[in-house]
Amino acid sequence: MSQALKEYLSFCQHRVEHALEQRLPSARILPQKLHQAMRYCVLDGGKRTRPLLTYATGQTLGIAPAALDGAACAVEFIHVYSLIHDDLPAMDDDALRRGKPTCHIEFDEATAILTGDALQALAFEILAHDPSIVASDANRLKMITALAKASGSQGMVGGQAIDLDSVGTMLSLPELENMHIHKTGALIRASVSLATLSKSDLDPVVAIKLDHYAKCIGLSFQVKDDILDEESDTATLGKTQGKDKDNNKPTYPALLGMAGAKQKARELHEMALDNLSIFGDEANLLRDLSLYIIERSH
Repeated sequence: MSQALKEYLSFCQHRVEHALEQRLPSARILPQKLHQAMRYCVLDGGKRTRPLLTYATGQTLGIAPAALDGAACAVEFIHVYSLIHDDLPAMDDDALRRGKPTCHIEFDEATAILTGDALQALAFEILAHDPSIVASDANRLKMITALAKASGSQGMVGGQAIDLDSVGTMLSLPELENMHIHKTGALIRASVSLATLSKSDLDPVVAIKLDHYAKCIGLSFQVKDDILDEESDTATLGKTQGKDKDNNKPTYPALLGMAGAKQKARELHEMALDNLSIFGDEANLLRDLSLYIIERSH
């Protein structure tokens, strides 16, 4: 990781942690157990890749971080909700997430379901009403629509449904990519689009290039996750290592081999950089982030 990205990542993590804490309901108000679970799952954990993407895209476009706090929190709330539900016994049945017991283990299964539901609703409440968002009313509505589509049956939830239906089967490369374009990539693309929609006078060509960049890193992120699931360890990952392989899920290493999967990640990184060629040094953080995604250790 470059020094510039390391410093910016630390800045964004601290910034979004504070913003998330301020927007979460207090654990002292009713229903206390639900609010405790929401704070337990959201705070003090995770790489915050999606908020980082929102802030870094904003910096590329000259948007102040304060104008992106609400959008960054909204996309992170959706992400955490998805992790809580993915870990449930009916889904991936995992006991560890972000280095600590999963929500249904720390609390109970019903509370975990409700915690995910509440975080999903909170995300859209923020996009609708958060005063930090200074986009026009028309663009605020587009932000809500973008996150809703990225989260639903044509996005993340649809990808998870395909994933569950694919257990024990061998997908083709286009089928595997289609699954992850929805399951992982849709929310990453939304992280970028929430930033582009925060700038009312943005050239549509710029928005398209940034969306294509996000599509590339959304896929490379999943390719690297599949690689780490086989090459890393539980302590480093903060979640159970080898879970996908044990569950007989289709992965890039299973389809392409480990060398082929690493080459695929590199190709996606190069494609991401190509889409940033219209920018100068103002996009260096986005370039560094793409490289970090395929070189990270967790």
